[in-house]
This record gives sequence, C-alpha cells and structure tokens, in this order.
Amino acid sequence: MTTTSTPATPTTPAATPVTGERADLLVALEKQRHFLRFTTRDLTDEQAGLRTTASELCLGGLVKHVSSVERLWADFIVEGASAMPDFSAMTEADFARRADEFRMLPGETLAGVLAEYAEVTRRTDELVATLPDLNATQALPKAPWFEADAEWSARRVLLHIVAETAQHAGHADIIREALDGAKSMG
Repeated sequence: MTTTSTPATPTTPAATPVTGERADLLVALEKQRHFLRFTTRDLTDEQAGLRTTASELCLGGLVKHVSSVERLWADFIVEGASAMPDFSAMTEADFARRADEFRMLPGETLAGVLAEYAEVTRRTDELVATLPDLNATQALPKAPWFEADAEWSARRVLLHIVAETAQHAGHADIIREALDGAKSMG
C-alpha cells in the first residue's frame, strides 16, 4: 500500500460524534443516497425492473450498480488496487456479468436490492467515521479509464462515491418520471 500518512485501516468507532469534514462527507453521501432510494418509493418488483428509456437501465439495476460500485471503492480504501478486478484481463463473459448489475434478475426483489444497499452504505459510513487518515492513498489499478500511475486518497474515493451516486440518482429520476410521472423534486 502506498500512503502519504497512516494506512487506511479503520479503527474502533469513537464514542464521540463525527464532526467536521467527516460529518460533511456523511451528509453529502446520505443526501445523494436518499435521492436514489426515493426514486424507488412505492414500486413493485416488476416496476423496479422496467426499462423506461432507450437505455438498458432500470431503477432496481441502478441501485444494484451503485451498491456494487460503493462496495468496491470502500474495499479499495482499505485494501488498495487488489480489491478491484483486473480490468485489462476481463473477458466478454466478465463484462456480461458486470452488465447484470444494471438489471433486476429473476428472483431479485426491490426490497432485497435496497437491503443490500443499506448494508453497503452502513459499512462505508463506518469507514468515514473510523479511518485514521482521509489523506491515506492507494495506487489505482490499471484500467483505460484511470490515469496511469495515479493514487487516490480515501477522501477522493469518498468524493467519487458521492459523485457516482448523484449521477445515478439523476438517471433514476428520469427513469422514474418516464415510468409513472413521479419526480424526486418539483
């Protein structure tokens, strides 16, 4: 692990409330998570799996994808690039399995997808509260979409999770409005 300070290993949760930058990160994460979850309110499993635009995306699939991405990045904060798949070695079958993140598969339920997301977000929130140093860095894995030989701090990863969640919450809002006219805001 490459670090500019102490390793990104969580500590025992403090008895004191989270304040400052960490509290701000938790508020930003929860706000975007709320908007994503809110798009699924009052839906059936069937509705959560419907595609309402030209995109392959559905609401349940977006929640699955955001959950998977957040889990992966939280693992990266602690374990480094070894927590990520070797993107350069992925086969068509690997990419097809990854595409399943974006759809509700037979037997999956919206309640189940949301419960999994809640567990992932709980773990990330615990990391935010307990990491010894948000400046601790990890080298990014090799992938065409990452800059070569780059390192990201835990802080940058958390900001990336906020941005990813916000982007997909916007997608979800469009999908929900196309489904039944419901909006997240307005």
